[in-house]
Amino acid sequence: MTQPIRVGFALTGSFCTHQRVLSVMESMTMAGFELTPILSFHAGALDTRFGSAEALRKRLAAICGKPPIDTIEAAEPIGPKAMFDVLAVAPCTGNTIAKLAYAVTDTPVTMAVKSHLRGGRPVIIAVSTNDALSGSAANIGILLNRRHYYFVPMKQDAPEAKPCSIVAEMEMLPETIQAALEGRQLQPLLAP
Repeated sequence: MTQPIRVGFALTGSFCTHQRVLSVMESMTMAGFELTPILSFHAGALDTRFGSAEALRKRLAAICGKPPIDTIEAAEPIGPKAMFDVLAVAPCTGNTIAKLAYAVTDTPVTMAVKSHLRGGRPVIIAVSTNDALSGSAANIGILLNRRHYYFVPMKQDAPEAKPCSIVAEMEMLPETIQAALEGRQLQPLLAP
């Protein structure tokens, strides 16, 4: 019997994409992935027009069968204990991308990534930011050129209304994970 792929699944504060990501997570658990949720401080605590933090936590626990990792201290052992085969940050905001590009470790998600990378394991980035083609572009470029980082294919989500906004094709997370475990970036990176 094949062991399930163990995925650390980190969510950051791109609240408008959470429902889409949660649907993908449900599909992944049904496909046999073993998911452990990880929440940034904002994703785990803020009530927004897209839903309450409590509702998000409950849904994550129902999907994954375990409560989210939501403190820096709880995220630190991820690497030393080799808890995951792959770590996905979906959605990954411009703020988190900047922190990862410059090794700022001040949230459960950035600690999870730092700890996981210590073992040379793949990290998947699913971009979701309104400034991907402006302020965050340089930071995305830094991560594109760094070992062990892989990106979910992405595209402009509303080119006329938000010309600098990019969102990953969240439904391509499982394919991206499989490719990353083989050491390759899923292509094309820029979806039509």
